[in-house]
Amino acid sequence: GERPAGGGFWWDFALALGYSALAMMAVQFWLTARFKHASAPFGVDILYYFHRYLALVAFGVIVLHAGVLLWRYRPTLGGFDPRTMPGYMLAGWIALSGFALLLASSLWRKPLRIEYDRWRRLHVLVAVAAMVAAVWHIQGSAYYLADPGKHALWTVLALSWIGLLLYVRLWRPWRLRRQPWTVESVTRERGRSWTLRLRPQSGAVFDYAAGQFAWLTLRASPWSLREHPFSFASAPTRNGHVEFTVKELGDFTSRIGEIQPGDTAFVDGPYGSFGIEHTPDARGAVFLAGGVGIAPIISQLRTLADRGDARPLWLFYGNRSWDRVVFREEIDALATRLDLTVVHVLSEPPADWTGERGFITPDVLARHLPTDSTGLHAFVCGPTPMIRLVERGLGALGMPLARVHSEIFDLA
Repeated sequence: GERPAGGGFWWDFALALGYSALAMMAVQFWLTARFKHASAPFGVDILYYFHRYLALVAFGVIVLHAGVLLWRYRPTLGGFDPRTMPGYMLAGWIALSGFALLLASSLWRKPLRIEYDRWRRLHVLVAVAAMVAAVWHIQGSAYYLADPGKHALWTVLALSWIGLLLYVRLWRPWRLRRQPWTVESVTRERGRSWTLRLRPQSGAVFDYAAGQFAWLTLRASPWSLREHPFSFASAPTRNGHVEFTVKELGDFTSRIGEIQPGDTAFVDGPYGSFGIEHTPDARGAVFLAGGVGIAPIISQLRTLADRGDARPLWLFYGNRSWDRVVFREEIDALATRLDLTVVHVLSEPPADWTGERGFITPDVLARHLPTDSTGLHAFVCGPTPMIRLVERGLGALGMPLARVHSEIFDLA
């Protein structure tokens, strides 16, 4: 058809950037929708990290889209007065501001001391508002949507986003609301940690694998956006209940000890692909945990012991001090039931400590692991700096990256 006035390469390029950015932002809703079969090959933690980095790329494309138009076609944009500019242009600036707020509040949530639940509600509301404004904005590029096929495509896409929003924020919470759980017990552990045992109020516990996790809602409705991800500490071989071991760290977890037996909970899971059950070819396993990162690993050790697994296993467990070692006695007991070598590493050991000191470094690993690591898989869970240190150490010892599996529990 006839080209619009003022068209040309830079105009077409700028609008192509705009459509690309909108498509990238739309993908974000799918990445965080927790479709189990879609996320299974990668793990939800990896998808959330991809979600974060894709947001940076998409925002860069949005800024480039606006920058090209300001550089080449500023008069066409109708100025910067919101009272006189076309509605679709105002919507574009609203969308750009919304995406900037999303990015800033996500990247600097902790330095800005934004409470997690409050940030999450803000994140959802601003994301939806920015997407609505962006869809309104593209209606101003009528020439590019004049073709019936293109118009139908973007209409279907917009409707799919609405449907996805209804699924995630209405239908899934409604389904969880019909499947409540009860907190059966709350046990204080070492290291400012607590273990919650939950039992479904009706029916059986869903099937899950050792090492997986779930989103847990406590003392709130499933519609409240007050859910938090925690790894299962329990073994799926022990039916009738699930357990989560939680450390007092953030806004929500600092009050975890206030939970009482009899409280109602909602569990959305299982998710994740972390664990030896997902690597049937492993002839043995090296588990490396930091602090409460022991939770998905104790789940695997309990399961392997219950199944009488005879493969060689190693556990490197890093903590600040000996009195913070969660599951200390149980780990010793499991070592008698499994071919398990346990190596505790303390950064602030007592004066009479004869074990490993500092961090789980390549030297520590080399002192306890066999020279030939063929067939061994490593499973790492802990704070991000610890994960990076351990991954580098395993690589230095010659373990291929494909056999190193890390569970990233700091999702936001």
